[in-house]
Amino acid sequence: MSKIVIKNLEKSFGDNKVINNFNIDINDGEFIVLVGPSGCGKSTLLRMISGLESINQGEIFLDEKLINNLLPSKREIAMVFQSYALYPHMSVFENMSFGLKMEKINKDEINQKVNDAAATLQIKDLLERKPKQLSGGQRQRVAIGRAITRNPKVFLFDEPLSNLDAALRSEMRVEISKLHKKLKSNIIYVTHDQIEAMTLADRIVVLNKGNIEQFGTPSEIYSDPNNIFVAEFIGSPKMNIIKINKEQIINSNILSLFNNKITFENFEFKDEVYLGIRPEDISLENNHEIQVDVKIDHVENLGFEKIVYSKVSENQIIIKSSKNINNYSLKISFSKDKVLFFDKDKNRIR
Repeated sequence: MSKIVIKNLEKSFGDNKVINNFNIDINDGEFIVLVGPSGCGKSTLLRMISGLESINQGEIFLDEKLINNLLPSKREIAMVFQSYALYPHMSVFENMSFGLKMEKINKDEINQKVNDAAATLQIKDLLERKPKQLSGGQRQRVAIGRAITRNPKVFLFDEPLSNLDAALRSEMRVEISKLHKKLKSNIIYVTHDQIEAMTLADRIVVLNKGNIEQFGTPSEIYSDPNNIFVAEFIGSPKMNIIKINKEQIINSNILSLFNNKITFENFEFKDEVYLGIRPEDISLENNHEIQVDVKIDHVENLGFEKIVYSKVSENQIIIKSSKNINNYSLKISFSKDKVLFFDKDKNRIR
């Protein structure tokens, strides 16, 4: 059983605070993904957990044991780097066994651990090769295998798939998910790729400028975002956000939306708000109560679906649809039940 508790963690570089009062409890065997834009503190946080970066303030517990002052090699944590970090002059076997040799583990046990990890990752036939003879996906498997041989309580992955092409990334996502189910270990995984976050995570931490914007399951993050930042960051294409001015408030619960008078029951409008609607919740047919005449700017044909960029007044509205688009102007519609509202500070209110 491995439980991770992080309390009041902070980190600054000079006057730049990169992690701000970070608090999180991670349950045994959970797959946690840290996601956010570049520079939000994801990799710094991972390095603090691993012991590669000092901590200004706060505490990190692994199985109720404070590990702040432990050396990285004593934390029972293994890290897989974006760059693979393989020794080019060593064979795959030597790379995977290097850490074990440093711990002075006997040769038979080293052979067993390396061969077991290689079998798990289906790289037994690569053990005699050098890194330069491997593809990107194979190198990543070797890096993961090296971590597995240490039998850690926690695996840390720092953007491990960012150097791979799209097809390999998809393949490795499946492999990492299978590996997690087999090992049943804690994984903390850093990425800026929301597809990786949504498909791999048990729970997701959305980071922005060192702060936790939201922590929840992929479904919670997608369907129930705390604020506009999360709403726009998770989802592809991003959520449509439309500003609603005071002049559009007809009554306490009635809005004028694109020439539609729409009543929102059990809700009261007092000030300007932002309306959010996901592209996949917009129909190219007039089958919902909110109907909008739009002009088509651009259509991206992805084969199985289309991403439609449209305009109405000063607002861009993006639509995801499987239907063919033959006109430059059309009427779209969406249900008021799919609409989210955010206040003027961009926090969720409905």
